Amino acid sequence: MGKLDPIVSEFDTDEEAEAYDAWFRAKVEAAMASPGPGIPHDQVMAEMQAIIDKHRQTAK
Repeated sequence: MGKLDPIVSEFDTDEEAEAYDAWFRAKVEAAMASPGPGIPHDQVMAEMQAIIDKHRQTAK
């Protein structure tokens, strides 16, 4: 079990990093293989900005 440098990686060990990488790749592959319609970039960005704005207002 290799301990990773916190400056270089957000994971504590190589095993954690590899497990996350496998999970992430599986999610991306599943999304790319999905037969459903894609979501336009502008729509996603607008929805994310609304979430950010909402959280900024509640944090004040």
